[in-house]
Amino acid sequence: MGKVRIKRDDTVRIIAGKDRGKTGKILRIDAEKRRVIVQGLNMVKKAVKPRKQNDKGGIIDIEAPVAISNVMIVCRKCGPTRIGMDTSGAEKQRVCKKCGEAL
Repeated sequence: MGKVRIKRDDTVRIIAGKDRGKTGKILRIDAEKRRVIVQGLNMVKKAVKPRKQNDKGGIIDIEAPVAISNVMIVCRKCGPTRIGMDTSGAEKQRVCKKCGEAL
């Protein structure tokens, strides 16, 4: 498996599944399982028990993980794109494959 090039707080677009075409911000990344949690997308219902005496239980909506292969980073200039690496400077930098702008 290759290295994960998507980082936390990146804007991504879902390219497969029930939320295809929607855009959101990455909240968490699980590099081992190759999954990401995107803010407000892939919502599922979860039953929770009340933990404290004044706490209410019930059914809540939470974000479920999405496979990294099903998300595509969004460039500010040209939209969804793949990620390239630019090593010409002092340090490696992520760049847009379409327009070459730094991500």
